[in-house]
Amino acid sequence: MKKAIIIGAGPAGLTAAYCLLKETDIHPIIIEKEDFVGGIARTVEYKGNRMDIGGHRFFSKNQEIVDLWEKLLPVQGKKAMDDKLLKRNCQLQDNGPDPETADEVMLNRHRISRILYMRRFFDYPISLGINTIVNLGLVRLMLVIVSYIKAVFVKLPENNLENFMINRFGKKLYKMFFKDYTHKVWGRYPAEIDASWGSQRIKGVSVYKMLAHFVAQVLHIRSHKVETSLIDHFYYPKYGPGQLWQKMKVEIEKQGGEIYLNCAVQELIREKGRIVGVKTQQDREIEVWHADYIISSMPIKDLVRDIQDDNLPAEVKDVADGLLYRDFITVGVLVDKLKLKNTTKIKTLGNIVPDCWIYIQEPDVKIGRLQIFNNWSPYLVQDPAHKVWLGLEYFCQENDDKWTMPNEEFIQFAIGELERIGVISAEDVEDSVCIHVPKAYPAYFGRYKDFAVVRKYLDSIENLYCIGRNGQHRYNNMDHSMMTAIEAVNVLKDRNYSKKNIWNVNTEKEYHEN
Repeated sequence: MKKAIIIGAGPAGLTAAYCLLKETDIHPIIIEKEDFVGGIARTVEYKGNRMDIGGHRFFSKNQEIVDLWEKLLPVQGKKAMDDKLLKRNCQLQDNGPDPETADEVMLNRHRISRILYMRRFFDYPISLGINTIVNLGLVRLMLVIVSYIKAVFVKLPENNLENFMINRFGKKLYKMFFKDYTHKVWGRYPAEIDASWGSQRIKGVSVYKMLAHFVAQVLHIRSHKVETSLIDHFYYPKYGPGQLWQKMKVEIEKQGGEIYLNCAVQELIREKGRIVGVKTQQDREIEVWHADYIISSMPIKDLVRDIQDDNLPAEVKDVADGLLYRDFITVGVLVDKLKLKNTTKIKTLGNIVPDCWIYIQEPDVKIGRLQIFNNWSPYLVQDPAHKVWLGLEYFCQENDDKWTMPNEEFIQFAIGELERIGVISAEDVEDSVCIHVPKAYPAYFGRYKDFAVVRKYLDSIENLYCIGRNGQHRYNNMDHSMMTAIEAVNVLKDRNYSKKNIWNVNTEKEYHEN
C-alpha cells in the first residue's frame, strides 16, 4: 500500500487525509508539531468559555466544501438557545438536529460586522448606505463621492495594494477606512504591500458593488453571485470551528488514518528529485518516515529550510528566508456587561451589540478587531445571558514589543485600550487569558515578489505537493485551503490534473464563484 506523509493537521492537512481515505487506496499519515488539530481554526477552551482563534465563518461558493461540512456536522433543524429565547427568525434544515439537545450540529448564523471609527459604528464592509452618510456628514460625503468619481476615470497602475484600493474606492475612502487599518494589521502601509493581497481578500468588492448590494437589500433582491465579503449568513459549529476539525480527526482515525501530535519535522531527505524520507522528533524520539507522497501545509520558509538538498539554489534559499509572516495575539476577556449600547433593531441576549466582529479603526489604539463570542454561538459562553465573552485581536511580529510582553501585562494593556474607546469598564472584567499564534498570516511583502522562484523549485520535487495557507504562502480562506487539499488528491488520482490545479485555487477571478 502506498503512503502519504501529510505535514500539518490544519484544515488543509486534515482534508487531504480525509479525501485520500475516501477516494484512494493511499494510506495517510499526518504529522503535526502542535498538540491540537485545526491550526489557527481551532477552538480554545478556557474555564468553560470557548474562543475562536481568528474568527471563522463557514461559507463557501464551492458546493463540494459545503456538502463536506454538512456531512460532518448536520445543519440545525430547530432554533439555537438565543434565537429561541428572543423569538428571532432563523433558517432551519428539515429533519436537522436540535442544538439544545445535540452537540454535533452546524448553526446557521446571521452575520453582523461593523467598523468602529470616530467612536461611531460604520457598516462593514464600508457601504454608502444611510448609516455611513449620517456618520460621515455632508462635507466628508461629498469629498468621498468626488474622490470616487475621479477613481472611475483615472486608473492607477495596480503595482501595490494602495493603488488597488484607490481604484476601487477612491482616495478619500481609502485614506479613511483602509490605509491606517492595513498598517495596523500588517505593520506596513498599503503602498509597501503587493496588490496580490487585494485580489486574494477583497476580490470583486468596490464602491459599485457596495451600492448594488445596498440596493438589492432594500429591494429584497437575492443573488446567487455574492462576494464573500458581503455575505449576511454563514454556518458555524455549535462549539466553534475546532469542533469540525476534531470531528474530521475522529473520522480519519476511524477509517484507519494515522495522526501524530507533538511531532515536529526536523528534515526532509531529498534524493534524485524526490523526498524519500521525513525525519521527525516526538518528545525525545527521532524517527524517519518513508512515504510515496509528501503533502505539506507547513510554512514554506520552514519547508525549504528543512529540505536536505546539497544542490539547493542559493536564490531559492534567499527568497524563502525572506518570506515574512504576521503573527497574532488574542486576549479573551470575560465581562459582566458592555458600555457599548445596542442601537440596532436586532434583539440579543442582554441587549448587547449584535456584532460577531468589530473592526477597530480608531487610530489611538493598537487593537485590530474585537470578537463577541456570544454572537457567534451562545454555546461558546458558559453563561451567555449574563456574561459577555470577548476576543481582542492584535497583529504583531514575533519577538516585537507586543509579542514579548508578559501575558498579564499585555492583558492589562488590552483592557485599558477597550476602556479608552468606550467598549468596557475595567471594573466589569471577571477573567482573562492571553494566547499567541505565530505565523498566522503569510505576508505579501518581503521577498514575496520573487516567490515564483521558490514555487518552481518546490514543484520540481516530483512527489511533493504544497497545500493550505502557509503551505502556499497565500492568504487563503478556510474553504480555499480545503480546496487545495482536494486538488492535491485529484492530482494523485487523475493524470489529467497537475500541480497547477493546486496553485490555481483562489487565483482566478471567477474561480468557484458561480
